[in-house]
Amino acid sequence: MQPLEGIKVLEFSTMITASLAAMMMAEQGAEVIKVEPMDLGDPMRYLGSAKGGISALFANCNRGKRSLRLNLKSDAGRQIVRDLASNTDVVLCNFRPGVMEQHGLGSDELRAINPRLIYAGITGFGTQGPHSNKPAYDPVIQAQAGFAAVQGQGRGEMDFVRNLVCDKITAYTAFQAVTAALYVREKSGEGQHIDLSMMDAGLFFLFPDGFMHKTLIDEDAEHLPPLSELLYEMTETADGRITLSAANEAQQVGLLTAVDMLHLFADERFNSMEKLVANIDAFRALIRDEMLKYTTEELLARLEANDVPAAKCLDYEEVLAHPQYAANDSLAMHSHPALGNMRQVRLPAKFQGERMPLGSNAPAHGEHSRTVLRELGKSDADIDALFDAGQVG
Repeated sequence: MQPLEGIKVLEFSTMITASLAAMMMAEQGAEVIKVEPMDLGDPMRYLGSAKGGISALFANCNRGKRSLRLNLKSDAGRQIVRDLASNTDVVLCNFRPGVMEQHGLGSDELRAINPRLIYAGITGFGTQGPHSNKPAYDPVIQAQAGFAAVQGQGRGEMDFVRNLVCDKITAYTAFQAVTAALYVREKSGEGQHIDLSMMDAGLFFLFPDGFMHKTLIDEDAEHLPPLSELLYEMTETADGRITLSAANEAQQVGLLTAVDMLHLFADERFNSMEKLVANIDAFRALIRDEMLKYTTEELLARLEANDVPAAKCLDYEEVLAHPQYAANDSLAMHSHPALGNMRQVRLPAKFQGERMPLGSNAPAHGEHSRTVLRELGKSDADIDALFDAGQVG
């Protein structure tokens, strides 16, 4: 039995956050209906690498779902949502504050119909405050939550994580919050409302290490260089790049032994871990040229022999060919009717030692509209009328 088997989810979303959260729920057994607008549907369908009119990004975030193409501006469309919500466990939406309420489909309205409903509203900045109604995209949240500052720390500049990291962090946070609420409902019998902002999720994710120098605020607190300055060093070799993390004195001894520079520990600047950390730039400059004498494989072998954590920096193809992913059964190949042959990554968590199976193919826009309406008890004639009126597609 899959963990979320029997759970029904209604997803109202554009782009990543609610889509990815709902996909993870689908792959753990939930039944997910993705409600999409009539015109183009979720704009994520058309972004980036694509084939057959569907993007790889959309396919990666929407496995295992059914698509219902619905006009929420129509009375009939809104009534269909209410009918679905009456027998649904979770509603996930990531619109700006007030959008669902304008349609009469807010948390209070839907939970009045179904008191066991868990309603999770995801916003960019929150439901109150000076930024609550501003549009939010991943780089905007990265800039506001401190990611740009953390990425540039120690270099006197700012930069982005060039990945939709805040979108995905928020998706994982939403997934955790919803499953926690489902657990509470098992004990109380009642649903609840969940508010979650990308801005809060981003700061929470960064804070443990990225803001540790802002955690202790008394004047006598001792502030040492952050882990990002000590551990995230790109090391060039004769034929490539590696990363190494010599985070304690034993590993620093191992590093210097590996490159035949143990004499540096006699240097007054480096003869304790505290001094070495304080003079880390000078230390790295001294060993940089020595490391360039070795190939990647030679240097990794020397570091491994001295128990220093290190790894080659892999390109895309090397990542996908990594033998550990094969051992972990992390990737799967399958065929999609529009996208053709696809490589997909499985959910990370194993249950009873087994990976969750990949969900069904990401749906075409409105692919399951008729099926969903039939399940609500509507006749083919009624469904045809809704299609003809432009209320369903």
